[in-house]
Amino acid sequence: MPEIAAPAPTPVAGSMDAILATGAPNGTPAQPTPAGEEYACETLYIQNLNEKIKPDAMKASLRALFKTYGEVLDVVAHSNLRMRGQAFVSFSSVDSAKKALKEVQRFPLYSKPMQISFARTRSDAVVKKLDTEHFDEHKARREEHKKKTRYTNPLKAKFRAKRLAAEIDGAAAAPGPKRPAVQMPDEYLPPNKILFLQNLPETVTKEQLVALFSQYPNLYEVRLIPTKKDIAFVEFMDEGSAGVAKDALHNYKLDGENKIKITFARK
Repeated sequence: MPEIAAPAPTPVAGSMDAILATGAPNGTPAQPTPAGEEYACETLYIQNLNEKIKPDAMKASLRALFKTYGEVLDVVAHSNLRMRGQAFVSFSSVDSAKKALKEVQRFPLYSKPMQISFARTRSDAVVKKLDTEHFDEHKARREEHKKKTRYTNPLKAKFRAKRLAAEIDGAAAAPGPKRPAVQMPDEYLPPNKILFLQNLPETVTKEQLVALFSQYPNLYEVRLIPTKKDIAFVEFMDEGSAGVAKDALHNYKLDGENKIKITFARK
């Protein structure tokens, strides 16, 4: 996992530059904190996320987890090397962000305890919601800062140096170009006794899925994901039984509208 630099204050922040240099997505300068008061803002900066989870799934899980603490304006997560394992969650109020930070700190999301702090700047979503009349000014300032720091941002320069060193080492070790690894589509995965269910209604219950899949022999367990209600795992005693249930229920309309996608889970 690449080293993640701690966020540091900057006069103006751009979308990616803000993330790299300030610890905030599309940010504006943070307001000075009065002496004796602890710094806080509407956006949380989250580190140590599970890098194996795709950004869309991670964003959905974070939104589901944090919406219980207040209105979530935006969730930002990227798959690029510089931002892997990090995300930003913006609330509509500082109080919501404070409560979420206090209660969710070190929560093991996808088996990794989250490290949460306040971002250094306000996000675009926050400015647009809470300070609309200054949004255009904020956006113009951010773009100008992005242009100025395109080649001077120290964190980006450090990343480029590491990438260049890795490319040089890789070229020396492997003279021929390496073909990128291609991930096999879900539909063509080899048989597995565990099935992966997608596109489930968010109101689905474990009892409903047990009733549906117990029509087929050798059902072992049904597992729902608390932070991602539209997916689940169904395990059978053997691959053959799982295959029978998969073929019978793939595209089944559990709620009469949306078709369930069922594939073998990745081993």
